[in-house]
Amino acid sequence: MNMNLNLSASLNIFKLLTKPSLCLPHATVATFSDLPVPMDKAFAREKGHPAATSIKAIVLDKDDCFAYPEASEIYDAYKTRFEALRAAYPGRRLLIVSNTAGARSYDVDGKLALEVEKTTGVAVLSHQVKKPGCGDEIMRYFQKHPETGVTSPRDIAVVGDRLATDMMLANMMGSWGIWVKDGVVPLQQKSIFSRIERKLGPYLMSRGFAAPQPASPFE
Repeated sequence: MNMNLNLSASLNIFKLLTKPSLCLPHATVATFSDLPVPMDKAFAREKGHPAATSIKAIVLDKDDCFAYPEASEIYDAYKTRFEALRAAYPGRRLLIVSNTAGARSYDVDGKLALEVEKTTGVAVLSHQVKKPGCGDEIMRYFQKHPETGVTSPRDIAVVGDRLATDMMLANMMGSWGIWVKDGVVPLQQKSIFSRIERKLGPYLMSRGFAAPQPASPFE
């Protein structure tokens, strides 16, 4: 297994010491199958959330979100919801951003990204910097594809199972974040970091911390 260090996460973790809310989601679901379609429904109760048509594109994590780590296929139980997302956010409006598939330091030859694209029918972002630091690369992708209608990070919802990568990416970008709390991998087989996050998120929220309202650093 490639044990490539996620330097982006290691450097950005220091930001959490001064602003723990950066790792918190705007909404939480148990599993990928519980994601609302359209995604706006997840944020309907959020103060300051605009009209129901505001979410124009979805950034999806892969590993332990809709697929097993190292796998390119959609987890069987999540195929129906995945197809519902594809229908609601067609074409380039659905984008997979993974720290394995498409991450140039891990997926050096891009083979895994191509496999995931073939099995899912969804584009995989090729990116130099791992999450949570690849927000500018994500925005450049959508700028190259104006047909998505994305003009601001606030038009994007990031879906993933990790607080310190996926949710921190969403908040650093100025996007909306949905935490898939349980993921695909059974709890006892998850990494120590994932297990810590399952306790950390609820603890921080119980202490009054909340995800910041999306405010784009790119505008």
